[in-house]
Amino acid sequence: MRPRTLAGTDSSSGIMSSSCPRRPDPWVALTAIALATRRIRLGPMVTPVPRRRPVKLARETVSLDYISDGRLVLGVGIGLGPWEWDYMGEQTDVRVRGEMLDEALDLLVRFWTGEPVLHEGHHYRFRGDFGPGRPEVNPTPLLPPPRQTPRIPIWVAGTWPRKPPFRRAARWDGVVPLGEDRGAGPRMTPEEVRDMLAYIRSHRTHDTDFDVVIGGHTGGLDRDADRATVEPYISAGATWWLEDVSPWPFGWNWHGPWPLSTMRDRIRRGPPDQM
Repeated sequence: MRPRTLAGTDSSSGIMSSSCPRRPDPWVALTAIALATRRIRLGPMVTPVPRRRPVKLARETVSLDYISDGRLVLGVGIGLGPWEWDYMGEQTDVRVRGEMLDEALDLLVRFWTGEPVLHEGHHYRFRGDFGPGRPEVNPTPLLPPPRQTPRIPIWVAGTWPRKPPFRRAARWDGVVPLGEDRGAGPRMTPEEVRDMLAYIRSHRTHDTDFDVVIGGHTGGLDRDADRATVEPYISAGATWWLEDVSPWPFGWNWHGPWPLSTMRDRIRRGPPDQM
């Protein structure tokens, strides 16, 4: 088995957009990508859900799922550095953000059903009424439901070996793991991927398909070298290879313009399994 790749032009490829503050709004960018493509999967990788309102996120995901004709994957997490939280006056306690993510995901999936929803949670609430002059509480649907059935796939990000994100991922459809303190280098080793998957499997309660998204950088010039980079992760259980075309692998060091021409050249060379 070869993994699908998150770069490329066919139905087994995809484009994932970051929510980093230095980049365009991912939902606007993904809408433009959806309108310009027909087959590739697409989605945010990842959206920091505790920073978003569940109703707004439900509207955005359903709209994009229809615009893309059912090609959306929702990557989620609690965020990383202070630039996503502290610097913008958002919740800084990671435990609270974990609670917010879990509650928001459960609420989001209820919204996606198209069935009436009434929610009074610890962090969020949602209700309707009976119309003008009738403010009584009334469970209300958020319509329409997504294009995909039974719902939009959810991939959960986390930093291994911290366990809570991977118990969370076991409930959903995929995992986007990061290794600790790797900077722009390899995110995890194949051995770490095996350990992570064993842990996730021990917490899964159903046998539906589960995607494993492994990120890294290949040069795109030496097919054998790129295969040698990717294949150990395939053997460890990866189902998607996320080709890193962020500026850091191309020599950017947080200052000055991005090396856009080099980044574009790598994109044009295509993913490692299509050269």
